[in-house]
Amino acid sequence: MADSLKDRVREKLLRQIAEDGGYPSARGEGNDPRLVALDDDLAALDEALDDDPVIEHLAAKYWVP
Repeated sequence: MADSLKDRVREKLLRQIAEDGGYPSARGEGNDPRLVALDDDLAALDEALDDDPVIEHLAAKYWVP
């Protein structure tokens, strides 16, 4: 298990993306809105600093302890 909340959220998002069928860019046109939202949230997480409130928001959104 990852140590930081940011790492745990990233793991959860990547797992959700895999379970929902992969990355939106790999699916071509007609992207699944759920995959696009997951990809957007992962991008926001990657840009966030360790103390950024977006990490807490995403943790709550995806039920990451």
